Amino acid sequence: MAHGKILVVEDSQDILDLVAFHLEDQGYYVYRATDGEAGIALAAAHGVDLVILDVMLPGINGLDVFRKLRQSEATRTVPVVLLTAKSDEIDVVIGLELGVDDYITKPFSPRILVARVGSLLRRHLDQQNPPDTILHIHGITFDKERYQVLVEGEPRYLSAMEFSILELLMHHPGKVFSRSEIIGSVQGGTSPVTDRSVDVHIVGLRKGLGPKGDQIETIRGVGYRLRAIP
Repeated sequence: MAHGKILVVEDSQDILDLVAFHLEDQGYYVYRATDGEAGIALAAAHGVDLVILDVMLPGINGLDVFRKLRQSEATRTVPVVLLTAKSDEIDVVIGLELGVDDYITKPFSPRILVARVGSLLRRHLDQQNPPDTILHIHGITFDKERYQVLVEGEPRYLSAMEFSILELLMHHPGKVFSRSEIIGSVQGGTSPVTDRSVDVHIVGLRKGLGPKGDQIETIRGVGYRLRAIP
């Protein structure tokens, strides 16, 4: 389960409840606001980790809310995801120019939104705490700079996707990642990543790790993890 405090600023109660339900289902604590002024106050008061912000709000609009968040020392670096209608392309352009971290157009898939949120939070955390480039766990050596994986000192050959999944798991031994979280972390290649393809890549990763493949555990009904360090 994920952890973190997320503020959702959305004037449509139905959308607000939908987004909050799916985020809370993944373990996030959700603050809710139906207008911009309330959103700004909540963000500053509670030290939220991420803001999901609708563009079309009563009173102060979403873009102006974003400007105010960036002007405040308390919320200057908080990641912001913009929610916008498909017809509001100009708002997306302006938001990206202002420095919005990501955007999602309505209507949207709640699962994709949750995956995007997880990916953005991880990137934000990695920027604040750069991870080690060389990891040694369970006889597996992961060297990001050399793009190399060794098992008991012997080189193993993984696909780019298998390498990315292994990186995610090795940075968090013992933590269970759902398929949607894995998708959110490794997304960005030229081919789409789906729940089914995650399973296929895990099979390939285990095969690639040879005698250490059993260190990648399946948590039935949840996802995958690298076996915890004893």
